[in-house]
Amino acid sequence: MLDLIKYIVEQFAEDKENVEYQVVEKDRVIEVTVVLSSSDMGKVIGKQGKIAKAMRTIVRAATPASSKKYVVEIRERGGDAVDTEADAE
Repeated sequence: MLDLIKYIVEQFAEDKENVEYQVVEKDRVIEVTVVLSSSDMGKVIGKQGKIAKAMRTIVRAATPASSKKYVVEIRERGGDAVDTEADAE
């Protein structure tokens, strides 16, 4: 699933070398934090968060029902979380 997230993010990010992915596995959730440079934040999140929301929908649809749930968070390098799954709902 991480490969799918990387593929989607790389379609929009211009500074691909500085994109970082942090994966934390918990009991029933796998949290993927995408860390971007500030110049790529708007491109990856999209207007009104539409790209980020679509990415989460694709990840949710591609995750098997028997698998752990994936949570995708987008964060600015050196900053606080900017776009989280809770914001999208």
